[in-house]
Amino acid sequence: MSRYSILSLWLALCLAFMAPALRAELTVQITQGAEGGIPIAIVPFAGGAGGAENIGAIVAADLARTGRFKTLPTHAMPEQPSSPDQVHFDAWRGQGQDNLVIGQVRPGGAQFYLFDAVRGNLLTSLTVPFGPQEQRKAAHRIADIIYQQLTGEPGAFDTRVAYVTVTGNSPANRQYRLQIADTDGFNPQSVITSKEPVMSPAWSPDGRKIAYVSFENKTAAIFVQTLATGEREKVSELPGINGAPAWSPDGSRLAVTLSKDGNPEIYVLSLASRSLRRVTDNLSIDTEPSWSPDGSSILFTSDRGGKPQLYLVSAGGGEPRRVTFEGDYNARGVFSPDGKSIAMVHGNRGDYRIGVMELDSRQIRVVSSGPQDESPGFAPNGSMILYATRAGGSGQLSAVSIDGKVRQSLRIEGGEVRQPAWSP
Repeated sequence: MSRYSILSLWLALCLAFMAPALRAELTVQITQGAEGGIPIAIVPFAGGAGGAENIGAIVAADLARTGRFKTLPTHAMPEQPSSPDQVHFDAWRGQGQDNLVIGQVRPGGAQFYLFDAVRGNLLTSLTVPFGPQEQRKAAHRIADIIYQQLTGEPGAFDTRVAYVTVTGNSPANRQYRLQIADTDGFNPQSVITSKEPVMSPAWSPDGRKIAYVSFENKTAAIFVQTLATGEREKVSELPGINGAPAWSPDGSRLAVTLSKDGNPEIYVLSLASRSLRRVTDNLSIDTEPSWSPDGSSILFTSDRGGKPQLYLVSAGGGEPRRVTFEGDYNARGVFSPDGKSIAMVHGNRGDYRIGVMELDSRQIRVVSSGPQDESPGFAPNGSMILYATRAGGSGQLSAVSIDGKVRQSLRIEGGEVRQPAWSP
């Protein structure tokens, strides 16, 4: 087996065994923001919860984390209106604010108003309904609407992330958890807990299911679990490697890595019939499949050229063509949602960072700081890339904008968190 091989799978195993105990909740911090963020004041919403759980505070935190907005602290606000007739725009212009958000919680929903504070115009207003225990979700939806109104791009605050954590300092008390949480780290929930390793989470296109690899029976097996019910199904447990599941865009198939015939190859597994179609056939290691957005082809990592590089093959099989040539190491490639670029682990002389390659130019742009970055995945709006890294001897998650200007860290204090996957 080659050095990168068996891949990130075994690397993940080794790192997981090193992990100490941890808390379950992610802490998200912006570590680098774009210069010249848009000034915006988001007044605490009248009614509902107060403090950090106030809808206005959650919306402000969402927008601030993107690094594209500069939010006004509550203590600096000249007034705290909750309806349009209470707003004095001169006061907000005096504070240098371009935009103003006010709102209030009413029975069954939250009504908000977004103003152009410079012109004094109403840009949009909407009532977002929410049920019991859904106040944070409503706040994320409002942040999505404001983000799209002011940037022209869809927001991704009302989405979730999946990740793997490990607790316990010894094999006797070690536990692996596949968890999902809001993108701001709140509401963590365990999908599965096991004394054996769990890895490679992958969201179904509709966000209702997760595929993952579990070693709970001492051998690798691929499961598909329905999040709403907890019902799960073992879809592959063939001899050897059963790894790296990736959903087809229509949700009917998984591209997987199997070594049932002795060598890791890419296969397509039909979830309805359980039939397998072999896509690659080479003496090298072929792994880490990822579908193109139109479902016509599969990107994968192979060392058939002597070193790990990315190749593209028809989803029906055929002769692969090499995609990457720049750098010693390019692996774990994933398409952007619009199919125009690929994120990957880009390595040179032992330094592994996240690179983005525009397919038109084939130029790779390095967007992370390394030196041990892995497992990249795009946000559903394509604006950010979530990946795993190591800092201070501990595994953590990071997110970076596709231009590399905005960065966030997602940490679990004193513990390991790895293998992120951003929901649709």
